[in-house]
Amino acid sequence: MNMPRNRRVILPENIRKNMRALCGMVPEGVGVMAVVKADGYGHGSAPVARAALEGGASMLAVASVAEGTEIRKSGIQAPILVLGAVSRDDVDEGTESGLIQTVCSPEMVEICEKSAKEHKKQTKVHLKIDTGMGRIGVRNPAERDAVLRALAHSPHVKLTGTFTHFSDADDGPDGMEYTEHQYRIFRDMTDILDAGVLRHCANSAVIHRRPDMAMDMVRAGISLYGYPPVETGLPLKPCMRWTARISYVKEIPSGVYISYGRTFLSERPMRIATVTCGYGDGYHRCAGKAAEVLIRGKRASVVGRICMDQMMVDVTDIPDARMDDEVVLMGSSGPERITAEDLARWAGTISYEILLSAGSRVERIYDFSQEF
Repeated sequence: MNMPRNRRVILPENIRKNMRALCGMVPEGVGVMAVVKADGYGHGSAPVARAALEGGASMLAVASVAEGTEIRKSGIQAPILVLGAVSRDDVDEGTESGLIQTVCSPEMVEICEKSAKEHKKQTKVHLKIDTGMGRIGVRNPAERDAVLRALAHSPHVKLTGTFTHFSDADDGPDGMEYTEHQYRIFRDMTDILDAGVLRHCANSAVIHRRPDMAMDMVRAGISLYGYPPVETGLPLKPCMRWTARISYVKEIPSGVYISYGRTFLSERPMRIATVTCGYGDGYHRCAGKAAEVLIRGKRASVVGRICMDQMMVDVTDIPDARMDDEVVLMGSSGPERITAEDLARWAGTISYEILLSAGSRVERIYDFSQEF
């Protein structure tokens, strides 16, 4: 049997169920936009998009035209918003693919108008408003009005939505106070727009903490993948399982160094398993001092520095561990579970980065038959 060295198993059924739960969380009549940028947070943009739409999403969001075009190539025709600002470099591709593009200056509107006119199409756009993120977007009524005037003189461009992004909604009380400040600015900046213009500002944190801020639509990002950034009563489930294999098991006496830099010295006789995953596969090297894996339903600690292609773990207390055993880096094994949040804590980062970490040599497969 040809067993994969290292793989991610993605469960689309969990994506569908998470989306259904999120749709049930928002007020009646409010749409849910599935954020599938960065290759669906590492889960695969097209399969995630399809599962999210089946679960009730009414729109998709990506970071770039290239991401949106890739989803279109898979046959998905749902509305797709490009969250990044429109660019001369790829506006034509976005127009041809029927993507909703983001504008925040008169020049951007002119870029869209020129492209749409040349392609004999009408381009839909959303106006981005910067309420305190400091990234992209109009910052005051004068900048907003300048964009609206440009739109009024652009017959091939139609404003169908407007949005902002909350920068601190997953923090404590201070974060929510700032979020409410941003929300008020957004309402004030969008009050003059036609009623048919879609307004959306709530990200995953706000969906859970303040559903009353939903407006016309919410954007479900990290929560869609089973990792809500704040406490929630929703039964959201992780959708990715990452595994490797044991390639070698050895017995060592006390006084033996393991891995680079001689940072680990055995203080007793031990059984050490070598695992087929390292930082070249996307596993964070800096997680090594605290990281654990699961083997045969039990936890095993990583020992020594993580190498580019391998890591070593202590299986002294798992006497039946042997070559070719599955090693769970993220996911469940028996009663034990390691989450992206655990890995993030060990590496000093966030769950978002962990989900995106696995590299090209980590095989990604889809299991449509089960859930975690």
